[in-house]
Order: sequence, then structure tokens, then C-alpha cells
Amino acid sequence: MFDNILAVEEVSVAYGAKEIVHGVSFNLRRGEILAIVGESGSGKSTILKAINGLGGVVTDGQIFFDGREITNLDGNSRRKISGESIGMIFQNAGASFCPVRKIGAQIFESVAAHKNWTYAEFESRAGVIMKNINLDAKTLNEYPFKLSGGMAQRVGILAATILNPKLLLADEPTSALDTITQVSVVKELLKLRERQKISIVIVTHHIGVAAYMADKILVLRDGQQIEFGTKEQIFKAPQEIYTRELIKAAA
Repeated sequence: MFDNILAVEEVSVAYGAKEIVHGVSFNLRRGEILAIVGESGSGKSTILKAINGLGGVVTDGQIFFDGREITNLDGNSRRKISGESIGMIFQNAGASFCPVRKIGAQIFESVAAHKNWTYAEFESRAGVIMKNINLDAKTLNEYPFKLSGGMAQRVGILAATILNPKLLLADEPTSALDTITQVSVVKELLKLRERQKISIVIVTHHIGVAAYMADKILVLRDGQQIEFGTKEQIFKAPQEIYTRELIKAAA
């Protein structure tokens, strides 16, 4: 287990009385990228939120991160790892920021919950990341509503990775972007993996994105695990009809 940065074992997740995810299992080794694919409503984002403690209740199974069980952490224990050891990029990163406060002030505020950095230290560290992801340093002084879709997603990458997490969760990070910007953001995530040796779980409805960047793929449908394996296993020898249909639809 300790070779895995993340292990999800027979996990079920519910919102109230309604179970959304049913007995899902997968693992992710250090430095790997896992893509979770499936149609809308299949439970992809629910799994990410369960890993990061952001929604739903794990009603069965266990989640292990970096050798530690994190299934039902209390609030203080969760805050110590979420944001620092586990970063998250949201589907519409721009919408996750307050529209009337500058970008830099908001990210610095979240950093201050974990690190005793001065603003100058924050700017210096942010500047290195921003240069690597092709984001102008002046963006820290911008308001979220002024950002293009691509810039907003890069700001989301900055916010999620400035504390150098071991695991990055990315919830449909390219879905609201045009094709050219999608490719650019995917490439930035791959470069990030190489630079920081970070592990990534990316949720996408686009199996082409999974084919391009993932080491492993988890296929979901209606909250059920349809198939899990390496990219080669999934694309060269899919075992289930639904998986074959997804691949065929993307061809």
C-alpha cells in the first residue's frame, strides 16, 4: 500500500439518503496520473470531493493517502492536508474566487492558513510557478472577472500547487475551454507532473484527454465502476461494452 500515494478501497458515497457512488476501488502510485472518465452524473466529481473531504458522506470503504487513512477525518485534521498535501483545481476555477477581491490576496489568504510566509515570500514563490505555466506575474493584481478561461484555469493551477502538494485533484479542468486552450492546459499539467513529481487524478468526460495524459484510467457509469486499468489495458483490450462505446465515440 505504501507504494501508493492514493488508495480507494470499495468506497461508496452518499448525499443524504441517496447513494451516488457504489463500491469503487482504485490506486495511484507516486508520480502517476489517473483519469476518471464517464458520462455526466456518473459520480466522477463525487469521488474527488470524497477524497478531499468537500462533500458527500463515505458510507462504506476506506480512502488512504500517503499511507494514512483519511476516510473520515475531523475538521482540523482535514484542513492540515487539504490545500497543502492535496491540492484541487475546480471545473471553473475563476468562479471559485471572490469576484471583487484581487487574485493574489485571495491565494495568499489560503496559503497563510498553512504557512507563515510574508506576502513578499508568497509573491516570490508564486512568480516561479507563474513563469512555468505561462501566466503573467501581474495577474496577482487582477480581479477574477477580468480573466479569460485559460488564464482562470492557470490561476487555479497556481492556487492548487503553490504549497507543493503530493497529490493534485483536477475536476474537469478543460471542459469550459476552447480546443486550443484545452491542449495548452493539459500540457501544463503534464509539465507540472514532471517538474514537481506530483500525482494527479483528473476527472474528464473526454476520453481523448485521458488517452493523452493518463497512466491509468477508471471508467464509471451511474456511480458504478465499469473498468479500471492502465491506459494500454483500457485502450488496447477494453473488457466492457460501455468502455468500447466511449472509445468509439471519441474516435
